[in-house]
Parts: sequence; structure tokens; C-alpha cells
Amino acid sequence: MPVGRHRPPWWPEGEDWPPAGGWRGRPRPFRPFVRGFGCLFGLLMLLALGGTVALGVAGAHALARLTGLPVPLAWLALLLPLVAVFLFAGPRLRWMATTLDDLGEAARRVEGGDYAVRVAAPVRGSPQLRALVRSFNTMTERLAQDDEARRLLLADVSHELRTPLAVIRGEIEAFLDGVHEATPEHLGTLIEETAVLERLIDDLRTLTLSEAGTLALHREPTDIARLLEGVVGGFQGLAAGTGVALTLAIPESLPALEVDPARIRQVFANLVDNALRHTPADGRVRVAAGVHGGELVVRVEDSGPGIPPALLARVFERFVKGEESRGAGLGLAIAKRLVDAHGGTIEASSEPGQGAVITVRLPVEG
Repeated sequence: MPVGRHRPPWWPEGEDWPPAGGWRGRPRPFRPFVRGFGCLFGLLMLLALGGTVALGVAGAHALARLTGLPVPLAWLALLLPLVAVFLFAGPRLRWMATTLDDLGEAARRVEGGDYAVRVAAPVRGSPQLRALVRSFNTMTERLAQDDEARRLLLADVSHELRTPLAVIRGEIEAFLDGVHEATPEHLGTLIEETAVLERLIDDLRTLTLSEAGTLALHREPTDIARLLEGVVGGFQGLAAGTGVALTLAIPESLPALEVDPARIRQVFANLVDNALRHTPADGRVRVAAGVHGGELVVRVEDSGPGIPPALLARVFERFVKGEESRGAGLGLAIAKRLVDAHGGTIEASSEPGQGAVITVRLPVEG
């Protein structure tokens, strides 16, 4: 006897349950109930059909008495709306069913990783159905963009990591092969490349957290004038070594801002570092600050070659950089995310051959 198949008490003992050969020649205790239910269902269908016919006849006669129309015309007047509804609703239902089938098939393809799928918008569908199709196509388009951005990010990260790792590996292999000894000079190269790796990883982490909206900000009243003086003072040695004049122009007093001082310092450090790297010898970099319209406005100006017009609109995207840039292309992207997190704005302007200006605006009362 199969597991879970219990023999009914009315089934003869010693015989298999359920019967292997079907019910032919076997007792059918429920057959009368099945037949009775079938008869009852048939009777209900006849009553429903008869009631419908009776209502139609009564309605036609009532309409004929009220309007003075002949009974056949009254029947026609009653049937025409039903036929019109059928003719109007039938195609719409077919269009809706077809579009829903297309959406289901497209959803299965998206589940399989095909983000290029799109659903054709129904020409005569309901506004709600057309809105659903538009939303679905917008979703798949964004998924495709995110997938492409992920692929580009992986490619860019791999490219940026390859150079310092190649230098480190080359130096270590040289030590092992006896090409040169572990002198302070060669060990210093290893330390510099590991510092590049560390900074790249920190930048990627900051960028990822800010884009995900999970970057924690520790706001506190911050003296922006002192912060800017510290940033500019920290780059004076690098500026002097490259022959660039780095200056700071701020008014006698600037209001304290409720910001995360470490993150805002990172913003201006990235901007000054970026300006110095793109400014030739005997050039200048100027940092100016002031309050205008309830906002703190900080401008970082350089006298470098400027930002190419093709890159100007994308300069705050990650890994976007000029052909001669020595950085990873993350500084301005991080600056934008951090400024956005503080409720501010950042913009770039440039004329070819006349340098670039990066302007940061932060709300004084945030």
C-alpha cells in the first residue's frame, strides 16, 4: 500500500487500495453523490439561462410599451449595446493580454541577465498599461546602465591597480634575483607604490560609501578659514618644489560651518592637489573664499592648460581624466560626492589654455 494512502473502512479487507485496475467492477460509493451534483448543476444552468431569456423578453416588451417601438426593434435596441461593448472591449482585452504576455516574457529575460530587452508600448492600451510598460522599459534601461558602469568600474580599477602592483613585483623579483640590494632607495620605491595602492583603495571605499548613501558624516562647528589655511599650508612644499605659486585669499572672518571637518578637508585637498598636478612650472594656483547669498563659496583657480571641452561635462565622474593626467581620476568624483552629502554644490568651468576654476558652494546654515 502506498505511503499516505489509507484504506477506507468500507473497502474490502485484503484488496489493494487504491485499486490497480481502475474502478471497473468495483464499488463506487460516491457515484450517486456525483450524479446528484451533476444534475443539480445542470438544473442551475437551465434556470440561469431561462432567467436570462425571461429578463430579455420582459425587457424587450417593456421597452416596446414605453417607446412604442415594435418588439423586434426593441430586441435590437437591447442587443446593440451588448454587441457594441463586446466589439469595443474584445480588442482592448486582447491587446492587454498580449502586452501582459510580453511583459512576462521580458521579465523572465531580465531575470536571466538580459537587460537590453524592451517592451513595445501598446498603441491603444489603457493609460495605466502604457505607464506600466514605460516604467518597465525605464527600469531595464537603468539596469543596463548600472551593469555597464559596473563593468567599466572593474576595468578601470584593474587598470589602476596594475601599475603599482607591477612596480612592487618587479622590485621584489629584483631583490630575489640579486639584481640589486634592498637599499633605502629601492625600499622607498616599494613604500611609495604601496602608498599609492592604499590611497586608491581608500578613495574607492569613500566613493562607494558616498554613492550608496551610507557615508557617515560627523558634523561639528568648523572654522573654515583655519581649515583652508591648513590645506594650503600643507601643499606649499609641493608647490615650491614644482615652481608653482600657491596663494590663499580669504576675508578677515568667515562663519563657522556645521560640517564634517575631515571630509571637507579632503574635498579641498583633492581640489588643490588636482590643480597643482595640472599647473606647469611658473604657474599659479589660487584658493579664494567668501560668503555670498547665504552660502560659503570657495574657488580653486589654476593657470594650467584647462579642461578639454569633451571632458568638462564629465569631469566629476569617476576615472574620467585627461590623457596626460597622472592621477587615478577619482579626486573630483570624491569631491562631488562629499559636497553633495553636505547639501552643497560643485561645478567646473574652463577655457582651453586659460586654466580651470572649481567652485564649491556650501550652505552657511545647514
